[in-house]
Parts: sequence; C-alpha cells; structure tokens
Amino acid sequence: MTPGSPPRVLVDATSVPADRGGVGRYVDGLLGAVAKVIGSGLELAVVSLRTDVERYGRMLPAAEVISAPAAVAHRPARLAWEQTGLPLLAQQVGAEVLHSPFYTCPLRAGCPVTVTVHDATFFTEPEHYDKSRRTFFRSAIKTALRRAERVIVPSKATRDELIRLLDADPTRIDVAYHGVDHAAFHPPTDEEKARVRARLGLGGSGYVAFLGAKEPRKNVPNLIRGWAEAVRDRTDPPALVIAGGQGHDDEIDRAVADVPAHLRLLRPGYLRYADLPGFLGGALVAAYPSYGEGFGLPILEAMACATPVLTTPRLSLPEVGGDAVAYTSEDPDQIATDLGALLDDEARRLSLAKAGFDRAKEFTWESSAEVHVAAWSRAAA
Repeated sequence: MTPGSPPRVLVDATSVPADRGGVGRYVDGLLGAVAKVIGSGLELAVVSLRTDVERYGRMLPAAEVISAPAAVAHRPARLAWEQTGLPLLAQQVGAEVLHSPFYTCPLRAGCPVTVTVHDATFFTEPEHYDKSRRTFFRSAIKTALRRAERVIVPSKATRDELIRLLDADPTRIDVAYHGVDHAAFHPPTDEEKARVRARLGLGGSGYVAFLGAKEPRKNVPNLIRGWAEAVRDRTDPPALVIAGGQGHDDEIDRAVADVPAHLRLLRPGYLRYADLPGFLGGALVAAYPSYGEGFGLPILEAMACATPVLTTPRLSLPEVGGDAVAYTSEDPDQIATDLGALLDDEARRLSLAKAGFDRAKEFTWESSAEVHVAAWSRAAA
C-alpha cells in the first residue's frame, strides 16, 4: 500500500443472519454503498456464508467474494473459525485491513483490524440481557476496544457511553450513522398497503405497528399494556401488530394474556422484506418504546416509509428521530397517554409523517461508507 492510497480490505460478512435483521441490513447497506467507491482505488474482498455468495457477487462485481466453510453457519463454529481460519484467509487475500462488522474479531489477525460495536446497552441496560449473552458481548466489546486499530460505532451516544463506561480512547472511535435503503423503504402505494392488510387479515381496520426483535430491551410487554389501555374504550380500536421473530421475552406472553378479548393483537413473525414498506407505511403509528438503542434502525425505516413514529428519548434514538418523531417513556401508563393522544390527532400524525420522511433522507449508506473507508485507510496507515 502506497501512502494515501485506499487499502485492500477484507470484510467478514459471516455474521449476517439469514433473516437480514439489523446486522444484515447494516452489512448489505454498507457493502452496496462501498461498491460505488471501489473505482476510487479501494480493493475489497468479502467472506460470507455460502448462501450469500451469489448475493454479494451481484452486489460487488469488482470485489473478490469468498465462501466460508459450511460449518460457520453455526455460531460456535463461526467464532472458532474467526480466531483461526479468518486470519489465514486475510493473509491469503493480501488484506491490509480486516473489518469485523459485529463486535467480535480475531485476537491475532496478522493485519490491522476495524470492528463495529453497535451499542453499549450490555453495560447501560444489563438487566435486559441474560447473563451468558451479557457476559459474552461485554467481553467482546472490551476486546475490540483493546485490540482494534479503529472502532466504528453508529451513533455519538454509543461513542460517548464507551468513553464514559470503559474509558475508551476517543481518538480511535469513528461515528458512522447507519443509512436506510430508500428504494426498499419508501412511502407505500395503496396496493402495497392492501397486500399487507390482506396477508395479516386486517381488512379495513387501522393498526399500530412494531417491527423488531422480541428482546426485553425493546419493551414490547409495556407497549402491549400501553396500547391496550389507549384503545380499549374506542368504538373502532386499532389493532397492534408485533412483527419480527428474533429474540425471546417471556413477559410478552403474560402481557398478551391480559389483553381484553375485544382487542386484536397480531404476531405474524417475520414479514417478507418486500412487505415492510406496506406494513410500516400502512400503520397509524409505528411504536418503538425501547429502553435504549445503539442506533435505532427500525425507527429510521419507519420514517422513510412516511409513518409517524412514537419512541423514547433514550441513548441514540433522539439522534435519529430529532424533532421528527413523538416521544414517550418506557412506562405503560405514559405510553397509553402518548399513543392515545397521537391516535386522536390526525393532523399531528400527518405532520410527523412528513417531517420523518424528510429527515430520513439525511441518513444514507453512502455517507456511512465514506466514514468506513476513511477508518480503513487510517487503520492501514
């Protein structure tokens, strides 16, 4: 590598899940944008699961796309391969930088490493994780801060928490906001909305949407309780649709059991990616009363679909939502009050929908890619 020239980078995409959840959206969005700057001299290699080789091959025609061993589809095997097989692969492809996009990285990579640390909630909200997961990710974050040449985070809030809680070196942390795929997430047509309503069996009923993992940190049980209180006495109460299948929270089932029989609560699990604009854009409100996020991609995607958003002012969420979303607390009574007020105020919902759509345009994967490429160049240098 000559001074000032872009390095040859190996991106480890083996952590991308089949459902294209948060980390999948991040890696796909980033690589799609990085593909546009490969012509500037950046050399890129990507190692992925076998099921993703064709996808990344189409996305990155100028990059070298490598299939990882089949065993790495299982997490324990992937973590073991990351420590042994990945450094060997980096050497074989002549990587000058290795980018690990999901917390963990090889202890001895043989070249400079950059790591994405998506959030610090394992430290700020420890009660919302089981002990084994909390212990694993706390250790991974500390290792990344110690071993990586650069650490990339998706928000200033995450950067500030790493500095405050772990005494991280601020000069080695780069903030790269996530983007949103505006082709995939857009104000839906009436046909797109009708298709989702038909699949969910909603007919002409209005609904409140939640899209995300069923983890305790997402506060779904209190959303259920707040929604039920907000709509129970309405003549035509809107349904609550909780979509997304990853994670588990036993408290959700207890909250569902207390929902009055005349209210409709749907849990369709994963929705097709193509149906997400119709789902989000067809909702009266997209509700996301999280205890804290490293970024908050679901609210950005809802904003891009011109959906009014109700969320909390915790950690990074105000960085994403700004003045373009409505805020509530994590408490079910306050959620009921604020959600009810939003459902009663169509003019405010329309105003938030427009403001959110306009603000979402500011978050692009191209901007994120520029920060990543600069971080890779600094790491190589």
